[in-house]
Amino acid sequence: MPISTSAITLSNTTATEIVGGDNMPHDVTIHNMTKSSNEYVHIGPADMTLANSIHIDPGQTIHLTLRPGDVLYGMSDPNGLEVGILDIQKND
Repeated sequence: MPISTSAITLSNTTATEIVGGDNMPHDVTIHNMTKSSNEYVHIGPADMTLANSIHIDPGQTIHLTLRPGDVLYGMSDPNGLEVGILDIQKND
């Protein structure tokens, strides 16, 4: 079961791929690395915007299970926030 971690700096104008697709389901933990109030990480599909996505509060951690082929993107408000990713992939 491969486990990978990363810290990705996000833009407030362009969606950035934060979790790539796999041929098996995988469990993902996403953490908004900032502790400052009113600084949000947004997640969604490739065509996401800050207006049509859900946000993760400062310091908040969420857990998702992605299906095979699912890809997750992120943006930040304000520009330049960092998101931490823990991706646990299941073996085929």
